[in-house]
Amino acid sequence: MSKLYIVPTPIGNMQDITLRALEVLKSVDFVIAEDTRTAGNLLKHFGISKPLFSFHLHNEHKTVVSLAARIRGSSAALVSDAGTPGISDPGFLLVRECLLQDIAIETLPGATAFVPALVNSGFPCDRFYFHGFLPHKKGRMKELEQMKASGFTSILYESPHRIMKTLEQLTEVYGSEHLISISRELTKVFEETARGTVVSLIEHFQTHPLKGEFVIVVSPYREERTKTKRTRL
Repeated sequence: MSKLYIVPTPIGNMQDITLRALEVLKSVDFVIAEDTRTAGNLLKHFGISKPLFSFHLHNEHKTVVSLAARIRGSSAALVSDAGTPGISDPGFLLVRECLLQDIAIETLPGATAFVPALVNSGFPCDRFYFHGFLPHKKGRMKELEQMKASGFTSILYESPHRIMKTLEQLTEVYGSEHLISISRELTKVFEETARGTVVSLIEHFQTHPLKGEFVIVVSPYREERTKTKRTRL
């Protein structure tokens, strides 16, 4: 039976791999990876040897049909560099193509960065707006305005190269005193979560390392309403 398994991989700490994920990686015919070098290191760490095929942002549209065709009559696992495939990477394109070709999909639960960052923040988790990465250039402010208008806790991924720019833009949209939480290097040795106002975290990261992938959790925006006293006639 043709089948594609979506296999989450550790976002830092190798011990976060699940027993089920290891069983699937051992059983499939081949592995489809965002970066074959990263996936190769992961497989080697757990003593697994499988053929590797690349699927990433630079070849996604060229290879998606051929990869799905390769899965027919066999089984494959899709992995990202870290976390759950399809979250802020092109994994969904392969899932969609496999569904079009009547290839079964099975998604395993497992590691993803935004869930621990969200829970760590202390902000409401019942409803939230996950945005992933902002556009690199145009449309950043528009996206932030949409986050603000949602009224929900909002989550962004950001790189160390753009984190300060994003914080400055959050100041413009939400205000300098708005509460946020930033987690970086999750599950790794130097894991850090910093909480406070936007301006206080700008000051914090001016004197702390800008290393690793960042998850920014923004508290819900609540517009203050002026309370008016009713006069009894």
